[in-house]
Amino acid sequence: MIRLHVNVDHVATLRQQRDTIYPDPVLAAGLCELAGADGITAHLREDRRHIQERDVRLLRQTVRGVLNLEMAAVPSIVDLALQIKPDFCTLVPEKREERTTEGGLDLRGQGAAIGRTVRTLRDAGIGVSLFIDPEEDAARASADLGAVCAELHTGDYCHAASGSAAARRELTRLEKAGRAVADAGLRLAAGHGLDYANVGAVAALPFLEELNIGHSIIARAVLVGVERAVVDMRAAIAAGARGAE
Repeated sequence: MIRLHVNVDHVATLRQQRDTIYPDPVLAAGLCELAGADGITAHLREDRRHIQERDVRLLRQTVRGVLNLEMAAVPSIVDLALQIKPDFCTLVPEKREERTTEGGLDLRGQGAAIGRTVRTLRDAGIGVSLFIDPEEDAARASADLGAVCAELHTGDYCHAASGSAAARRELTRLEKAGRAVADAGLRLAAGHGLDYANVGAVAALPFLEELNIGHSIIARAVLVGVERAVVDMRAAIAAGARGAE
């Protein structure tokens, strides 16, 4: 069964819009787990635009499944991760002007720094995943840098029109990169931009073990509640995975 990790960043986004104490991403995480999420993902950005340090500390105390901390490979965030000890850290690129993460890590230009961060985190007993573009070279480089998991960036697939030639091309890229991840001995995850309509084809990818999904689940939860939103996403993932059998 493909594991679902729910990203609660956008609960915090709504809170930070008015600088209130609600809605609480920690409470939302608990509701997601009660509804069947296998883990919780939170991205502590350098600019602290949504998730705050206090959120991460409380999530570490309350999450019963896997806590996955998304983070840039910068010393201040690495030091915090070493204190908090999430189950996993997913290293992602960050740009101050972006709305959300726009692509995978630059493993060529930043490989040395990323490798040092991977070793530091793993030496502390923290699993490390690298967020990468769906390219076979990036998959192999992730293994060389010591990661135990690679998460494929699905944004290009999600931005393509449903059923279009572009969407089919992007799915082929994802499948080839996924096979390279598996061949390199890494766990395969995917995420970014996935929603209830497009997740099925990604869930059908060979070797896929985990999906990280946030915005679409939180957006639906505003209308139908957290439990229904998580249950509906799990159903969409299961339907896609069954279609691949």
